[in-house]
Amino acid sequence: MPNDLDFVIRHADVVTASDRFTSDIGIRDGRIAMLGQGLPPAPRELDASGMLVMPGGVDGHCHLDQPMPDGLRMADDFFTGTRSALCGGTTTVIPFAAQAKGQSLQAAVDDYHRRAEGRALIDYGFHLIVADPTPHVLAEELPRLIQNGYTSFKVYMTYDDMKLNDREMLDVLSVAREHGALVMIHAENSDCIGWLTERLLGRGLHAPHAHALARPAVVEREATHRAIAFAELVDVPILIVHVSGADAIEQIRWGQSRGLPIHAETCPQYMYLTADDLGHGEYEGAKCVCSPPPRDPANQTAVWKALRQGVFSLVSSDHAPFSYDDPQGKKPGGKEVSFDHIPNGIPGLETRLPLLFRGVKEGRISLHQFVELTSLRPAKLYGLYPRKGTIAVGADADIAVWDPEKRVTIANAALHHAVDYTPYEGIEVSGWPRHVFSRGGLLVEDGTLLDIHAGRGRFLPAGRPDLD
Repeated sequence: MPNDLDFVIRHADVVTASDRFTSDIGIRDGRIAMLGQGLPPAPRELDASGMLVMPGGVDGHCHLDQPMPDGLRMADDFFTGTRSALCGGTTTVIPFAAQAKGQSLQAAVDDYHRRAEGRALIDYGFHLIVADPTPHVLAEELPRLIQNGYTSFKVYMTYDDMKLNDREMLDVLSVAREHGALVMIHAENSDCIGWLTERLLGRGLHAPHAHALARPAVVEREATHRAIAFAELVDVPILIVHVSGADAIEQIRWGQSRGLPIHAETCPQYMYLTADDLGHGEYEGAKCVCSPPPRDPANQTAVWKALRQGVFSLVSSDHAPFSYDDPQGKKPGGKEVSFDHIPNGIPGLETRLPLLFRGVKEGRISLHQFVELTSLRPAKLYGLYPRKGTIAVGADADIAVWDPEKRVTIANAALHHAVDYTPYEGIEVSGWPRHVFSRGGLLVEDGTLLDIHAGRGRFLPAGRPDLD
């Protein structure tokens, strides 16, 4: 057996979405070259005894350096965002190239490549956000971009500057069906939200907690049902993103029970936060303003149950990094603003995996489900498997070596993003990645980020979504 390995991980307790086995892992040229007992020595080795060795996470829904309206700015760019992801065990991110109204989709992609180039520490792909599906976009730009490796795109049923009407939704879904792409849908009823917002403001309710009142579960339930109906009409798979609770889950189960290819995603905020975290008049509740908003403990239970039962295909962070004490963040212009003007979103790239792993420790989901939800399924859905999402010969050596007993109390001061808070401050988890490899490079060692150069991450054109 030739001795040409670059790195060997010894005594690995390997966990994938379907298997668990003890093996050495041999790495060569950034890929997994060998699996087996007693592999030959390599220049560098790591003894993983007592650790769990799992595929690096794939965060299929996060926002980094996304263009914002005048006066707003995301705190994380591709350097700080991927640094944070890496330290939490995530080795691939897929943020969004967002089209603005009146902008060509290709121009949005070109701009996003400029933002990412020379910054990312780990590999990345792009989703598209389609906000202006003109005849030119639908007939020329979108099919060409799908062919060039942008095989997933998001559409909104809310937000005035992003939302599509029903006819436009059908048009986009039709292009996805014809060209083999996956449509991600933010499902909330915009008109209901607008109607409720006007009445809440008219009653003098301006504080962050009113955000949850303006977006009750029924507006998510109705839009989820409508999105499923559109998918059935066009006969195309869809992914309902950031599902918050029981009402939307019920609609998704209904669609799945009819044999429709309905996929769903949820996020840690719907397992650990509630509407009470938006405060009771205190502006600090702005830290937890996201859409859909967190619900209540009963809905948290419903989310965990649906994860265990396989209703959800993946868990993402929906990392949307707006700092709190920032005139370009949660306090636009340096002021405490009414709830309808607070930038939506919370940070969560680094904490996604440890928060979900706590569910493994508590018996809510299995280890194999953990890997499936955070690595395998996002890699498959977004056309990156088998290069990403598993530990197998030929796959990229994206590997997270976890200490399953390490107890950590989450504190923003210890995180690696550029946001000035975490909504999970003070939550205790058991289990944290101790060593993290990206394409064979050991980038986090004994919990410490090594001195690595910005720009080592590569753009990954996506293949056809694997929806099995």
